[in-house]
Amino acid sequence: MTIAIQSDVLYPEPYASTAVSELARPKRWLPVLLSAIAGMVDVIGFLTLGLFTAHITGNLVVIAALLVRGGPPNMSQVLAVPVFAAEVAAVWLIAKALGRRGAALARPLMLIQFLLLTCVLALSVIFNPAANRHGFMAVLVAMIAVAAMACQFALLRLAVPDAPSTAVMTGNLTNAVLSLLDTQSSRPLMDGADERLKKTMTVVVGFFAGCIAGAAAVLFLGTWAWSIPVALAGVAVLIR
Repeated sequence: MTIAIQSDVLYPEPYASTAVSELARPKRWLPVLLSAIAGMVDVIGFLTLGLFTAHITGNLVVIAALLVRGGPPNMSQVLAVPVFAAEVAAVWLIAKALGRRGAALARPLMLIQFLLLTCVLALSVIFNPAANRHGFMAVLVAMIAVAAMACQFALLRLAVPDAPSTAVMTGNLTNAVLSLLDTQSSRPLMDGADERLKKTMTVVVGFFAGCIAGAAAVLFLGTWAWSIPVALAGVAVLIR
């Protein structure tokens, strides 16, 4: 017993460094991969369903413009806001039920996102909701896609809270430009400019690459375009 206690006290470093490594691992690859998924889902949703699945701001703008102009807003755009909020709350409840915090939440929440996107793919292939954007099936598929993106937002905030946003590129681009200027200045205005520039630029590039891939998938794969973000979401679940 004494030997065991002395061993733990005298040699804590390997255990501590292993724990730190496990916690730091999602921070390295997760935001970039999620940004590519978000870019794909946003573009595919916009081109096939007529709404921004990852941008509630854009949907609010469109709703306001249509209301003032006199045209009826798309039902998917109206429902996107409460569905997004409800899914974020649901993810919080799931995290509480799992009894996990931080990086330990990453895999189970990524599994939820994967399952939601798989439902979107299955329903899109079976019913082709893009043929009638105002129909019930189009609204249902759009809301599941919105829920998947809400899960991603909540996942990032709960599992990797210091990571940049994977879908709000306005803030990321602002941070990237300011960080770039700070790295070139002899008197920077903010600390950690190099690290912040690296984080934000990789996410911006990942999101833009996802957008291009999503648009190409719609062009060449049609309703099967959703298979690409589903595959990436599956990779995110399996990667260690």
